[in-house]
Amino acid sequence: MAEERSPRLTIWAVSDGRAGIEAQVLGLAEALARQRPATIVAKKIGWRWGLGLLPWPLIPFPRLTAQADSPLGPPWPNVWISSGRASLPLSRRVRRWSGGETFVVQTQAPRGGLEAFDLVIPPAHDDVTGPNVVPIIGSPNRMSAEKFQHDLARFRSRIDPLPRPRVALIVGGKSNSHDLPPARAKVIAAEVSNAVRTMGGSLMVSFTRRTPASAQQILTEGLKEIPGWIWDNQGENPYAAFLAAADIILITDDSTNLATDAATTGKPIYTLTLAGGRRKFDLFHEDLRRRGIERLFSGILEAWSYPPLDETSRAATELLRRLDARKTR
Repeated sequence: MAEERSPRLTIWAVSDGRAGIEAQVLGLAEALARQRPATIVAKKIGWRWGLGLLPWPLIPFPRLTAQADSPLGPPWPNVWISSGRASLPLSRRVRRWSGGETFVVQTQAPRGGLEAFDLVIPPAHDDVTGPNVVPIIGSPNRMSAEKFQHDLARFRSRIDPLPRPRVALIVGGKSNSHDLPPARAKVIAAEVSNAVRTMGGSLMVSFTRRTPASAQQILTEGLKEIPGWIWDNQGENPYAAFLAAADIILITDDSTNLATDAATTGKPIYTLTLAGGRRKFDLFHEDLRRRGIERLFSGILEAWSYPPLDETSRAATELLRRLDARKTR
C-alpha cells in the first residue's frame, strides 16, 4: 500500500445538531478531507439543567455539564471545528485542554474575543476582522460536485422524466428574524405557479424543518397542478438532487445556508422575500446580487450563469495552510 503523503488528521465537527449549524461544521470538515486524509467525528452537544441559556462564561465545569453523544476528552483531535452559541463554552477552552495541540476553528461570528481560536470563519457580512479571521461569502456548506452527482443518481428515476427547464423551489420559513405566514405562502404559490407556467417546464419543491405546516399545505395545494415533484416530507429530502437537476433555483431569503448551497451550482438564483428580516441578511443578499449570483424574484424567470461559489474549499485551504505553518514554528 502506498504511503500517505500527510498524516491522517482527526477532525471533530461539533454542533448542537440543528441542521443548518451541523451542515456548516461537517461541510468544512469534509472540504478538509477532500484535500488531506482525515477521519471526521461528528459530535452533537447540549447542556444539562438548562445551563445553555446562560452566557457562556457562566457555565460551570463545561466538560462535566455538557451533554454529548460521544466523549469530550483526550485524545483530543488535530482539528476542532465548531459553530453556534452552544459550542462556545467548549471551543473557547479546547486549546488549553489539549495543551495547544488542537487547532481550534469556529464558524460564524463568536461572541466575545477571538483570542481563544486559531481560526474564525465568519460570513463576510458580519464584518468581523482580526489576524485569525478569514471571512467568506455566506457560510460553509456540504455541497460539492461529488455530492450533487451522488444525490442526483439516487433520484434520477423520479427526476429525469420531468420536462425542462426545471425550477427548484427551496422553502425556509420561521426563524428569529423571518416568518412565512399563510398570506405570504398564498402569494408565493400564485407567483411561482404563474412564472413556471409562462416559461414552461417543471417545478421541484423542497421544504426545510422551519417551514410552517400551514405554509407547506398552502404551497402544496397552490402548486400541485404544475408538472414536477413536491416533496411531501416522506423519506429522504431530495434537496441536493433538486439543486443538481435544476436549471433555475428559487430560494426564500431567510437563510444564508440555502443561498450558499444554491450558489455552488453556478445556476441562476432568485430570492423570495418572507415576512420580517434582518440587516445582516439584507447585506448578504445584496452582496450576491452585486456578484451576479442572485436576483430578486419579480415574477419572471430567466437564465444566466456565474462561476460556482466554492467558499468552503477556499476556507479549508486556508485552514490547512495555517495548520501547517503552526507546525513549522
